[in-house]
Amino acid sequence: MLSLARSARQRHAQRVAYRAQRSFRAWVVDADKGKLKSREVKHFEHVRELPQPDPDATVTVDVKYSDLNYKDAMIFQGQHGVVRRFPLVPGIDCAGLVASSTSELWQRGDAVVLTGNKIGQHSDGGYSEQCRVQAEWLAPKPESLTLEESMIIGTAGFTAMQMVLELQDAGLQPGPAPVLVLGAAGGAGSMAVAILAQLGYKVVASSRRAESLSSYFQELGAFDVIGALERNPKPLQDQRWSAVLDCAGSPSLGTALAQLQYQGACACIGVAGAQHVEASLYPFVLRGIRLIGVDATLPWNVPGYPGDVATWRRDREKRLEIWRRLDELKLHQALRTMHEATIPLEELPQWCETQDTPLDHVFPGRSWRGTSVGV
Repeated sequence: MLSLARSARQRHAQRVAYRAQRSFRAWVVDADKGKLKSREVKHFEHVRELPQPDPDATVTVDVKYSDLNYKDAMIFQGQHGVVRRFPLVPGIDCAGLVASSTSELWQRGDAVVLTGNKIGQHSDGGYSEQCRVQAEWLAPKPESLTLEESMIIGTAGFTAMQMVLELQDAGLQPGPAPVLVLGAAGGAGSMAVAILAQLGYKVVASSRRAESLSSYFQELGAFDVIGALERNPKPLQDQRWSAVLDCAGSPSLGTALAQLQYQGACACIGVAGAQHVEASLYPFVLRGIRLIGVDATLPWNVPGYPGDVATWRRDREKRLEIWRRLDELKLHQALRTMHEATIPLEELPQWCETQDTPLDHVFPGRSWRGTSVGV
């Protein structure tokens, strides 16, 4: 009996040790009506215990890296504008290895990246050591990039590449006239400068911090660095730019549109700097310019978005193509230049301390440009 009792205790200890080994950490944020109630690292035994699992998920990913985006900082502060409901595991991006899959698309051990599809907003996201998602949301890790480099790119770099491809589809080609990047200091803006320069475009980086960041932009390949465009109400101005990328919702967007070349185009992704555009219709009707909104969600089976499979497949192919193009560019030097820090999971809150101030001051004394999170 004594031997049996010891054996039972040993088996129980082994089961406890196994559970402890298999448990994982995840940030859980809870808020109500825009007020933060709690945020803490919790331990879970199974990924299905997370607060908002996606009901159609088919793949479990062992997350190795995530990153830090503007939306992530908002969610960590309990702001509800980009979240369907709380509590939630934040983190709109992640990269890691497939732990299990019931889909034929992926096998255990595959290296994958995930951006978009509202993870960390509508369902549990990447600030967890395990994440369960739909197979079609994932893309293979680009061969030329590490998992960490994929997250230095993250949603910001992915969206920058998407903007460039949209402009190329609108007719943009390298030439003597420069391409203007507004809000160049942020993650998307910095990646846009690097991508355009690598593709042979003459890039002008515009930022309110032009003086202090001039050498940084030049390292990324900028031909010229200027401050923020001054607002000019004149509806038609000198045609300076072959294309414009507005990465932050620039208050000067209307001026940039008035300076676009004939049949030029502007791609816009941001609203952090401004949510409204003061612009004239004259450049649109007399010069044939275009303003292109770019959304990197590219959803597959996400509530609130188109529900037809043909649209899902089109958007998934676009996602895979964007990562293929990023892979081809071999942006290693630019990523090293951009990389702000790799921070441990536990340090996220102190990097997300925010004030009721504009974008450039969300992280006082810091930038989330190129910030990866080691999970």
